[in-house]
Amino acid sequence: MPEVKVANLAKRFGDNAVLHDITFTIGDGEFFTLLGPSGCGKSTTLACIAGLERPTGGSIAVGTATFVDAGTFVPPEGRNLGMVFQSYALWPHMTVAQNLAMPLKIRKVDRREQDTLIAETLGRVGLVELKDRYPHQLSGGQQQRVALARALVYSPSVLLLDEPLSNLDAKLRDQARAWLKRLQTELGITTVYVTHDQDEALALSDRIAVMSKGDMVQIGTPQEIYETPATAEVAAFVGRCNFLTGTTTGPGEVRLDCTGKNISAPAATTAGQRVTVAIRPERLEILPSGHTAPADLNVLTAEVLTSSYVGSRHEYDLRLGDHVVQAETTRPGLTGEVTLAVEPAACLLYPTTDALPKDVEALVTIAQ
Repeated sequence: MPEVKVANLAKRFGDNAVLHDITFTIGDGEFFTLLGPSGCGKSTTLACIAGLERPTGGSIAVGTATFVDAGTFVPPEGRNLGMVFQSYALWPHMTVAQNLAMPLKIRKVDRREQDTLIAETLGRVGLVELKDRYPHQLSGGQQQRVALARALVYSPSVLLLDEPLSNLDAKLRDQARAWLKRLQTELGITTVYVTHDQDEALALSDRIAVMSKGDMVQIGTPQEIYETPATAEVAAFVGRCNFLTGTTTGPGEVRLDCTGKNISAPAATTAGQRVTVAIRPERLEILPSGHTAPADLNVLTAEVLTSSYVGSRHEYDLRLGDHVVQAETTRPGLTGEVTLAVEPAACLLYPTTDALPKDVEALVTIAQ
């Protein structure tokens, strides 16, 4: 399967610029996810790759074929890309087999070969026995598989998926996610996936591109995106995070506003800088009062406000000075004053500026 190259992609709708200089390369056989909130430009990027939108500027190439460049625009039917929409877009008056046959008929595939390709593809998605049913006779999960099978039946060079699991309930979505990843790995097809679901992106992707307001904020593996987010905005969007403000007092030292105490962080800083400290809830270790934390950890005193049992762990809201922070642990029944211990490496520092995203500002100031 070929690689996908997008360079300096721009898109405007009238006076509204929705994509700004988007550049990335997707490797052969890679599962690449465009992740971000609604309105960030991820679906528009996918539509430009598919040929459903004509970019204002930039270039798009798949393998040796150039789809978009100065003076060049290949229409969707000339790109041999498979696409699954959020709504599935199945023809309701056609059976499952007839839905799969349509793109083959458009490509003038011989009838006997059509039957073979349809049987093989339905076998891959586990729906051979349902080939004569109509979409309204299928569950949501089965419709999703039919839509995927229709996109795969003509052996596209790249598979484009626009939030294909969002219409499924939570449990079925988890099952479909695991099945989709196995199928993509088995086929080895280059895949571009659009979602706003962080868990989905982390579980499925080889690499993730986080988008915001038409910009590409960070590209990396799921572990890189989660463990070392490039900005406070990425840290806030991907997973849960506590945000505390403070002032640096020297290299790798921050005095927190909420407690007036210093903590260590692995960042090269000079004194007097205003920073935001981001800490994941699972990186905060909660110790009952009186327990001694290792000397190499940051130690803070907090008070338990609420606790919730969520199956594999307990989630706590704790008052830390004039802030409320969240922490996760397997320890049940913690109350009153406790000790919070956190490794310096888990304290991520970001410059605090007037440009800090509003959603991050809200998280920083909550419960003051």
